[in-house]
Amino acid sequence: MLGALCGVGMVHCSIGLHRDDIDPAGTPLLSLFTISWQDTNVAPRGVTAARVATTDKGHTRIAFEEFACGPGVLSETTSRCAAESGLPQLPLLQVHAHLPHPDCRRLAVLTVSTVAVARREEYRAVLRRIVGTVRFEDPLGAAS
Repeated sequence: MLGALCGVGMVHCSIGLHRDDIDPAGTPLLSLFTISWQDTNVAPRGVTAARVATTDKGHTRIAFEEFACGPGVLSETTSRCAAESGLPQLPLLQVHAHLPHPDCRRLAVLTVSTVAVARREEYRAVLRRIVGTVRFEDPLGAAS
């Protein structure tokens, strides 16, 4: 499975299981956080971010924002597994952050996925805070 994920550009994956702060008596919330690289055509970073906002099909609640790491786009998708898949028919919310790299050739795509669609605002806020920590710098470059 890890090989398949790496084959599509994924470089990080974390699973979250946490208590629902809004409804502590409810079931625990499960989420998946991923970071992937996506190649793009060479263009200024703002143009690349705007392209994402206008060309990704199925994305809603699209917001172009300026982050500490530069321009980016937050968006959401909601989907369900095919009925014949045998998987639960729960809606899957994915909140995405598309962050153009300073080399203007690729995007870092951060995604939080969950079936807790009713908590969309909270998951969007979590992803926004994560994006606030992103830096496109070599942390060892200053030391060498």
